[in-house]
Amino acid sequence: MCSISFINLISISLTCFLLSLYYLLNNMVYFIEWEVVSLNSMSIVMTFLFDWMSLLFMSFVLMIASLVIFYSKEYMESDENINRFIMLVLMFVLSMMLLIISPNLVSILLGWDGLGLVSYCLVIYFQNIKSYNAGMLTALSNRIGDVALLLAIAWMLNYGSWNYIFYLEVMQNEFSMLMIGSLVMLAAMTKSAQIPFSSWLPAAMAAPTPVSALVHSSTLVTAGVYLLIRFNIVLSTSWLGQLLLLLSGLTMFMAGLGANFEFDLKKIIALSTLSQLGLMMSILSMGFYKLAMFHLLTHALFKALLFMCAGAIIHNMNNSQDIRLMGGLSIHMPLTSACFNVSNLALCGMPFLAGFYSKDMILEIVSISNINMFSFFLYFFSTGLTVSYSFRLVYYSMTGDLNCGSLNMLNDESWVMLRGMLGLLFMSIIGGSMLNWLIFPFPYMICLPGYLKMLTLFVCIVGGLFGYLISISNLYSLNKSLLNYNLTLFLGSMWFMPYISTYGMIFYPLNYGQLVVKSFDQGWSEYFGGQHLYYKLSNYSKTLFLMHNNNLKIYLMLFVFWIMILFSFLLFL
Repeated sequence: MCSISFINLISISLTCFLLSLYYLLNNMVYFIEWEVVSLNSMSIVMTFLFDWMSLLFMSFVLMIASLVIFYSKEYMESDENINRFIMLVLMFVLSMMLLIISPNLVSILLGWDGLGLVSYCLVIYFQNIKSYNAGMLTALSNRIGDVALLLAIAWMLNYGSWNYIFYLEVMQNEFSMLMIGSLVMLAAMTKSAQIPFSSWLPAAMAAPTPVSALVHSSTLVTAGVYLLIRFNIVLSTSWLGQLLLLLSGLTMFMAGLGANFEFDLKKIIALSTLSQLGLMMSILSMGFYKLAMFHLLTHALFKALLFMCAGAIIHNMNNSQDIRLMGGLSIHMPLTSACFNVSNLALCGMPFLAGFYSKDMILEIVSISNINMFSFFLYFFSTGLTVSYSFRLVYYSMTGDLNCGSLNMLNDESWVMLRGMLGLLFMSIIGGSMLNWLIFPFPYMICLPGYLKMLTLFVCIVGGLFGYLISISNLYSLNKSLLNYNLTLFLGSMWFMPYISTYGMIFYPLNYGQLVVKSFDQGWSEYFGGQHLYYKLSNYSKTLFLMHNNNLKIYLMLFVFWIMILFSFLLFL
């Protein structure tokens, strides 16, 4: 099953890539209408939009999915139901394909809901209480977005069709299009986990690592960004863009801070995804949709590789995810460590790796854009935090001595997993420059003063130094004492968002429910209802039982009375 899926997906991916090149060079767009059912004057039509953007994104999703399935062959080999797992992953990818090529809100909803439902099945795959809680949080957070999309579909009844692509340009200043845009933005914010819906993304780490590699690189969380790229005209011509810029900037900042306090390997990488999603959303809200698409694609490559390396490390560490128990992995697992470090450096924006081209261009565009000081600070400070937690992660896991049990057999001999990782390693190195040449046919000339040109590099170096300093154990206790405990808790727990969206949301309804159960269901309702009736009837029964037992005459007389009453009823009737 794994091999067949891998071969099919990689071949479709290559086809889509070649087609996207052809469409890009010839500036072509295909809009296909397929009439599914025609009955009298009514017809159900399925529409597909094929342009360079949808085809390129599809080829990347399919390539990453194929390598993830290949990787799963070894990672999930001890699972008895591996075929079921592969089927779920394929359903997930199919839903994403439907979402990418749909210019129609109704067919987008099919893919959107498919992603939500299959992601729930994948998050609860390991079937324990933590997985169930995480799955429920993921599903319910995404339901808000589904409802927003349904409302947008209802609002589009004002127009003649659900093909939003027809109306974006013409109706961009109308109130109806503004309402549809705001509902779509709400849906995208839930799917891409922007503030205040961020808490589900680290919780979804309960899923198997191959799923995390797929979900957090190119499918579920990027669906919201992709949808907003399609709706970019509405964002750039209204106040929605400004609101999104603020929220996504705060998300980027919050995730960067949180990752510096986290010790769970997968959660650090999940928070880094959240930070990068904030970066994509914020540059998109400023109107640079091609840059957002560029970063979306480069991020997909190195983030999938990062998760795959994390999976290989967790596999070797006997399923331990705590980075404090790791150390010296570069000696024991050199090839995995090399892949891990390349993907980490690509994430930081190391020159000439995949992430550099998109991140550097985004930050330089921000430098020449007319934005306020607060947004400018969020962009650059969050970039510094990205480098900080990446260096902290490398310091804890790669350097020093092994901190866990000496019985752990660490090696690089998982050849199937390594082959999957090496495919992405190649793309993480050349992907950025390749996409840069493709998406921007002429080079961007960004003319900046020297200090602004070097600011990105300076912020990265300072962030790396900061990450190294906060990792050193001797200084760690000093950091703890310098920071207030409550402040550390606040920064390390995503600004209390997991508590707000779980206990915070459910505390008052549950409390009220408990009061109702206690005072009504098990209180007055019982006293005057079932219990009271039972009490009275049992008393009457006891009295009659006493009379019957002690006096035969009364017993027989009651029979006579009953028969007389029965006859009198019959006579009256």
